[in-house]
Amino acid sequence: MWERDRSALAALDLDSRRRVLDVGCGTGEFAAVLAAETPGEVIGVDADPRLLRVAREETGLPVVAGDATALPVRDDAADLVACQALLVNLPEPVAAIREFARASSDLVAAVEPDNADVGVQSTVDREAPLERRVRAAFLDGVETDPALGESVPRLFREAGLVDVRTSRYHHRKVVEPPYDEDDLRDASRKASGAGLADHERELRRALSAEEYDDLRRAWRAMGRSVIEQMAEEEYRRAEVVPFDVTVGRLPAD
Repeated sequence: MWERDRSALAALDLDSRRRVLDVGCGTGEFAAVLAAETPGEVIGVDADPRLLRVAREETGLPVVAGDATALPVRDDAADLVACQALLVNLPEPVAAIREFARASSDLVAAVEPDNADVGVQSTVDREAPLERRVRAAFLDGVETDPALGESVPRLFREAGLVDVRTSRYHHRKVVEPPYDEDDLRDASRKASGAGLADHERELRRALSAEEYDDLRRAWRAMGRSVIEQMAEEEYRRAEVVPFDVTVGRLPAD
């Protein structure tokens, strides 16, 4: 993500930032993008120390352990507090946004996916319909809002931010020959059902036991078709995930 086009990040005014917090930084991918675009200091924050170790090793950036709703920093610690694909995973995202506002002296930004509007094309005919079926069941069964993206401006205003603006960025992921290790691993996880099992709890909330078992059989069969096409270097897949980039300012005193 952000390898080809970073124009949707223009509203973050990265070229003028002195210090940026990337909250929920995970292994540091977004923090590295921020660091490449700003002359200021970028600090990664995450609740998982294992991910922070990877982020530190991969990016060389400073990191700190902390919860998104209780950041271990003073008031006005940074002039930009940002996150990517974090709020969708939180049961009370507005609480995190309020905490971001406390820690920022100027701007808060969130890059969040709209998982209800994902588009998939595949040379395996069954893949796109099955993904729509899985996505619909997941959205029904998950306890957070994975389609949060377009709702973020309202949450920003609810948290007291002003001058709220949003733009949409479409992240296109393509699988085609020559396949890399990630492509092969993803295909294997489809054929084994492991990828589906990652979300079994959410899916079972929305599906009966029989429906889940039927879905798993169809999913594994689809995965085997993917592997067969890969063996002939015929498999191609394109997925477009829309992300909403929302920014808001702290109100003037």
